[in-house]
This record gives sequence, C-alpha cells and structure tokens, in this order.
Amino acid sequence: MSAARERLLDTATRLFYAEGIHTVGIDRIIAEAGIAKATFYRHFKTKDDLVVAYLTREYDRQRTALAQLPGAGVANIEAVFEQLGAISCGPGFRGCPFLNAAVEFADPAHPVRAVVDDYRDWFRELMAEQLRAAGHENPDRAARALLLARDGVAVSGGLADEETVRAGIRAALSQLDTR
Repeated sequence: MSAARERLLDTATRLFYAEGIHTVGIDRIIAEAGIAKATFYRHFKTKDDLVVAYLTREYDRQRTALAQLPGAGVANIEAVFEQLGAISCGPGFRGCPFLNAAVEFADPAHPVRAVVDDYRDWFRELMAEQLRAAGHENPDRAARALLLARDGVAVSGGLADEETVRAGIRAALSQLDTR
C-alpha cells in the first residue's frame, strides 16, 4: 500500500470513527492527510470507496485480533467477550464502526452495508464454530444470540453504560452452556 493511501485511510479512520462518516467531507480528509486531491482520486474513485476500504481494514484488524485470543470453544468465546467488554468500556470508544456505518447507510443494497453484513456473518460463524467445538446442542441459535449480545455490548459501551455492557457479557456467556 502506498504511503499516500495509508495516510488517507489513517485520516479517514480517525475522522469517521470520531465524528461519523457523513459529517466528514473528502476535502477535510485530503487536507488532514496532506495529499493532493488528484492523489485521493487515484486511490479512491468516490467517498463510498474510501468508506468501504476503511471498514474492510477494520474488519481485517478485528479478525486478526480475535484470532490471537487464547483458548478454544467456550474459553475462546469468553476471551472474545472479555476483550469486547474491555474495549467498549475503554477511553475513546464510540461504538462499533460497523454498526455506526450501518446506521449512516440505511440502504441494505449499498456496498458499505455489504461489508457490515460480511463482518456480522463472520462473527456469527466464528461463534458457531467455537460452540460446535464445545459440543453445544444448538450452536447456530446460540451464535445468533452471541451476535446480538455483541451488538448490545458495542452500543452500550458507546453510550458509556458500563453496567449494561457487563450485563450483556453475562447474557452472552449464559449461551455457553453446552447441555
């Protein structure tokens, strides 16, 4: 990846996450990244292309981070939710970038929503795989409940509601009974 593209993505990531996607214009991203407008358009045809790249990079980052968590089966799911709780209750947390983007892009056919849907499908399947490994009797149903709990943790953390985050984690972990 070129240095200019990296600066654009770094700048867009910081601004989109802190202020929202629709509130941040291309001219501001270009100015703060310190690149020429022509350079922006060499890397991204549209702002939507930049948003897709931002979310794709975040998706890759999260897959890598969760793959490095310890354990398998139930132990891995517990580690995932403990990590989510710590991040969502930490400083600077403004919610899940995927859920935030989904709110701003209401059209389910929009390319941004495709990245959001892929991310959520991946997370649900990751949970189902771990539940299958643990011998859970209904891993797909429990994985959907874990996805919902994950979304709730992210939203509540973005609202600085630590007690609800902890309640969401407890609800998620209650799905881990393998009987």
